[in-house]
Amino acid sequence: MTDTLTIQQDLQKRALRALAGGVSSNTRLLNPHLIVERGAGSRLFDVDGREYIDYLLGQGPNFLGYAPPRVVEKVAAAQRDGIIFAATHRREVEAAERVLSVLPWAETLRFGSSSSEMVQAALRIARQVTGRTHILRFHGHYHGWFDNIQILTGDGVAGVGSLGQVPEALQQVITIPWNDVAAFEQAMLDHGDQIAGVIMEPMMLNAGAIEPRAGYLEKVRDSCTKSGTVLIFDETISGFRLGLGGAAGRYGIFPDLAVYGKAMAAGWPCAALVGKRDLFAEVVTGRLTHAGTFNGNVIAAAAVLASLDELESGEVYSGVEIVGTQLIEGLRGLTRKYELPIRIQGVPMAFHMRFDDSEAEITDYEQMLALDPTRYGEFAEQLIKHGVWVAYRGIWYVSGAHSPADVEETLERIEPVFARASRN
Repeated sequence: MTDTLTIQQDLQKRALRALAGGVSSNTRLLNPHLIVERGAGSRLFDVDGREYIDYLLGQGPNFLGYAPPRVVEKVAAAQRDGIIFAATHRREVEAAERVLSVLPWAETLRFGSSSSEMVQAALRIARQVTGRTHILRFHGHYHGWFDNIQILTGDGVAGVGSLGQVPEALQQVITIPWNDVAAFEQAMLDHGDQIAGVIMEPMMLNAGAIEPRAGYLEKVRDSCTKSGTVLIFDETISGFRLGLGGAAGRYGIFPDLAVYGKAMAAGWPCAALVGKRDLFAEVVTGRLTHAGTFNGNVIAAAAVLASLDELESGEVYSGVEIVGTQLIEGLRGLTRKYELPIRIQGVPMAFHMRFDDSEAEITDYEQMLALDPTRYGEFAEQLIKHGVWVAYRGIWYVSGAHSPADVEETLERIEPVFARASRN
């Protein structure tokens, strides 16, 4: 036991020396103590050999589970042909065609390496085609960590989201509550002639799991069409997770531009900006810059193709629907058994857990901010200690690799945590 602990502790110390904070992304600062050896299917294994049933899935990208064998084989074979050519390659064309084939509202796309950068391309396009300067966005929605889009909400006011961020970069960003038709109508009335684009998560998944209210997306779509404003869906999380067509397909409302990432390439780093062909006219001329050495590289394109090979039959989605529903029902059963004020909302592919004495559904970010995250954070820490890997912020992701047996084992592992919480 001492030797295995020494492995973990030694790697943690080395990580703290070599990596700032021991991590390469601030989202991992929440739990810097796990050093992963490998992932397989629905499981993670740390360097001590301990196994976790995983419902964080690398913050969502591993929708097919870790190292899906057929995908791994195809990506490994593709990279033997080379990775970057400074030229368009066959798999890149085929991957673009396949993505467009499952997004019938879209006409063309560009690949990139991260959704953060593709959001920047979308904002640039919106400003160029409209001749306007401002972007309308929403509290609680995340669109990357760049100065001109990252915010931190407090008391209903949006401010800079990071030290070192230039406040002036947000002067052309208007932030309002989401899922609030009156707030949206007022913002368009006050600033409509300035607003180049409206950007949103069509289902709010970065903070909570909040679906759009009935008619809300329709109202935004109609208003943007009438005002000539570019509607941008950030489907980084929802895309290829909520269904083959993402949230746009699930709710039947289609944007002008959309950003995809995470599940699109089964965990390999790849993102895409898709949309109407006329919006990309100046991208095509080169006068509107979108660039990137690694954009559309062989590995990324092969991963997109391999991911779609798995997803297009629909079997993954039907399986996730069944398993996710089973998991939600099982978790709710434990909350009833131990009389805990835990609420679960969302969809089988992605749902949110919270401690909340109110039984009301959460429909906006302001309600999320009113919750005390401390109790759930402590609860999540116990879940992890019992071998179930989850996010401290309450989101649970379900993958195509999770099985009914995984759910049964999950509930068995974590029932003592519910029992303990009921006694405290």
